[in-house]
Amino acid sequence: MDPRSFLKGLHPLEIKVLLRYAPGDGLDAARLAAELGYVEGHANQAQAWLSAKGLAAESGRSSRNVYELTSLGRSWLEAGSPEERMVAWLAEHGPAAMPAICQAVGIEQKDAGSAYGRLSKEGVLAMGQDKLVALVDASKSLRAAALKALLAKADAAGGILEEGALGDAERALMAEVAKKRGAADAAFKAAERETVTWTLTADAAAVSDLLRAEGVSGDELGAVTQEMLESGSWKGAAFRSYNIKSRPARLIPGRRNPYVQFLESVKDKLVSLGFEEFDGGLVETEFWNGDALFMPQFHSARDIHDVYYVSEPTKAKSIEEPYLSRVAATHENGGATGSRGWRYGFDREFTKRLVLRSQGTVLSARQLPTASVPGKYFGIARCFRYDKVDATHLSDFYQTEGIVLGEDVSLRTLLGFLEMFAVEVAGAKEVKYVPGYFPFTEPSVEVHIKHPVLGWFELGGAGIFRPEVTEPLGVSVPVLAWGIGIDRMALMALGLNDLRELFSYDIEDVRLRRAKL
Repeated sequence: MDPRSFLKGLHPLEIKVLLRYAPGDGLDAARLAAELGYVEGHANQAQAWLSAKGLAAESGRSSRNVYELTSLGRSWLEAGSPEERMVAWLAEHGPAAMPAICQAVGIEQKDAGSAYGRLSKEGVLAMGQDKLVALVDASKSLRAAALKALLAKADAAGGILEEGALGDAERALMAEVAKKRGAADAAFKAAERETVTWTLTADAAAVSDLLRAEGVSGDELGAVTQEMLESGSWKGAAFRSYNIKSRPARLIPGRRNPYVQFLESVKDKLVSLGFEEFDGGLVETEFWNGDALFMPQFHSARDIHDVYYVSEPTKAKSIEEPYLSRVAATHENGGATGSRGWRYGFDREFTKRLVLRSQGTVLSARQLPTASVPGKYFGIARCFRYDKVDATHLSDFYQTEGIVLGEDVSLRTLLGFLEMFAVEVAGAKEVKYVPGYFPFTEPSVEVHIKHPVLGWFELGGAGIFRPEVTEPLGVSVPVLAWGIGIDRMALMALGLNDLRELFSYDIEDVRLRRAKL
């Protein structure tokens, strides 16, 4: 090995490690952070670069579980957990109805319900026949006190607790208040961290000696800045050498992304059929994202694991009238739709909550109050939904959403549109329809297509909007509606086998696949 062959390719992060340590020294990110001031990313880069050059080798690898204090956990540390706040307020004001408690202490009904369940089980709170919550014995609130201590312990440790540093009782409590995913509604985020230990190889010693002989310190500058030119400090500085014979970066002229081309072709197809395009913001209220679609506020799709909430601001200032009152009445008792509704108390504060749009149908709901009859509308909507990413699922995806209004439209009309998407747009050879369920359509149907590699998968759902959706928004004629996964149509049309390839950095490969079709 010629040590000189390494000199020009060494980064200052590597040089400082080579000059500071000898072969056999046990190194990891924590040691480099303490002794060289490296952040974890710099330490990992130095180890990776040196290993690639054969100057370092991994000596061990271990993993450990940690718990990170979330923003919700910090807010509980400052203002108290829901249990603490409920107990403190009831101790001061006496028995009260649950909605009044929620409003007074600033917590939502679902959180208050969970907190009440735990406190009543401990014998701290009780609810009488008058439906008023009363404080029984505050001294029995052991879980709330233990949680407060756990939050304080995490805060004192810099926001991170090692699992090994917890006692049995703390570990049991942590299992209740920590989540691995979707931790925005949990006090702690559970994570697994890996520690890699490594050492310099014998070859590194020769390179280190040469660096010292050449007077290289790792503090050499890589560029001349405006400040250095103005002050003249560059005159006495040492600079890193540059290889002027290195090949320049390849310049690739810009071209359209194949997926973008596909989206535009779908738009052209629908516009040619007489559809008008609609659009809307990525951030929506719970009202338009779910309530206006007759989705009950206790529906599982409203859970934090399915919908991304906006942290700031958390709620809209108001919801448009008269639609808010009409939709609320429809949920509670059916309103003027002839339905019985969902039979629960509609939460007018929950409906203001801001979320990332989780389904394209929200655009259809917003279009209904101003839609023409007859009329045909469509949109291509970017949606966000917490999902396990695989070949046919993404957490950030596109849907093509459409509605057709008219006195004479029927399920047969809808099936014709679905066949067009499946056969003419996606290019599927085999299509089937199966009954489906959606809170906002009746009847409902799902269209499935067969991929040559992935087999059968759902392309999207469709149906006829229920009166509980159309009547409160001022529409009294049948409305056909569909939400098709346009990413999945592209999967078939572009000859791909994985949705993630649509967003791959390897654009050339996607272009080649499209060219072969």
